Amino acid sequence: MAEPRARCRIDKWLWAARFAKTRSAATELVVAGHVKVGGERVKPAREVTPGDTIEIRLGPVRRVVVVTGLADRRGPAKVAATLYEETPESREERERLALERRLARPLGADLGARPTKQERRRLDALRRGRRPR
Repeated sequence: MAEPRARCRIDKWLWAARFAKTRSAATELVVAGHVKVGGERVKPAREVTPGDTIEIRLGPVRRVVVVTGLADRRGPAKVAATLYEETPESREERERLALERRLARPLGADLGARPTKQERRRLDALRRGRRPR
């Protein structure tokens, strides 16, 4: 799948490396400025070569990867994983953010389960100032 080529467009590479689900989504990532090659914003037609450092922002997650292979076509995830290597700092930051998100409780998590019909009627009675049955 990964051809021994010297260069590949950044939008095609992002799609082949599975950072975007579609080619157009990869192009939009680049145009929106969420992708930097060597610390600089680039255009979708910018060609990458093995050894280039790419910074990709996907939502709150920022990944810094080094290109290790090129591909024009999208293949299996195992092949896509061989096209880049994430820097240790980027991996640590991503794992730390994932842990923070896991530990942060969503709104209403402390409320418990949804009340039953009987419990709802009791709550309504308490709110209205009546004595619950």
